Amino acid sequence: MNRNEVRTRLLAFLDTIRHPEVRLDTIDESKSLVAAGLIDSLALLEIVTFLESDFSIDLAEAGVDPTRLSTIPGILDVIEQHAG
Repeated sequence: MNRNEVRTRLLAFLDTIRHPEVRLDTIDESKSLVAAGLIDSLALLEIVTFLESDFSIDLAEAGVDPTRLSTIPGILDVIEQHAG
């Protein structure tokens, strides 16, 4: 799966956990998803679960810094580097 396909899959997932009043296509992807108002801090746990279940990434074992999960490019980089 290439980066664009992974991005599409990630955005589809984020669309299911976003705040209903914030549209995904209105945020700056380089900014923190929490600061942009797209998700709350608890939704970061859902992102972790998504990465573990959909991409077989054990974030604890991989030693991934949780701050890397705050932006769309950061999440894509984690997937690219650690996906099973």
